[in-house]
Amino acid sequence: MDYSVLITLHLFAAFIFVGTVFFEVLILEGIRKDVQHDAMKSVERAIGRRARRIMPWVLLVLYGAGISMAWHYRMVLAHPFESSFALMLSLKILLALSVLGHFITAMVWGTRHKLNARRVKFIHISVFSHMIAIIILAKAMLYTS
Repeated sequence: MDYSVLITLHLFAAFIFVGTVFFEVLILEGIRKDVQHDAMKSVERAIGRRARRIMPWVLLVLYGAGISMAWHYRMVLAHPFESSFALMLSLKILLALSVLGHFITAMVWGTRHKLNARRVKFIHISVFSHMIAIIILAKAMLYTS
């Protein structure tokens, strides 16, 4: 597939994923104290159901395009400490794999009914932090290529 198509797919999927996490961390958590508990639970359940239907497909596109783009840089990635671009790309990939690990962990915990509020909050904040780092690295990579 053409690299420009891959990067476009990757960016759109990243917008959806990052936007969803930003919404959950910055918006939903911010209104929790202002919304009745039962109403908040209903909203969270509805968002959770919708996210469980959409996010696997979003992640498939995000990671599929990401892997395909990484293949384009396989020679650079073979020597991650030889350039700042290679180092930042390697770090970005490691962070992305960690985000995927968080997502899989959340899905497993959810199916086993072990995904409590404390774990959800930890995962959201951790993924949020990872994504900020990934965005900064992606932007910085533009200046080193």
